Amino acid sequence: MVKKEWLTPEELQEEYGISIHAQNRMRMERRIPYSKVGKFIRYKRSEIEKWLEDHKIEMVGG
Repeated sequence: MVKKEWLTPEELQEEYGISIHAQNRMRMERRIPYSKVGKFIRYKRSEIEKWLEDHKIEMVGG
């Protein structure tokens, strides 16, 4: 299955578990990468995956 490169807020929530409310807050704080085309918000999958990788917390010890 080919994954869409551009995601709606609803698709981002469904695929990555980031709620619409959290997305709104992070956009206002300029903490999440997004694009706006007219009145529509879109997230580029490759940018979201890089953003998630850049913000992961490494577990140390065990």
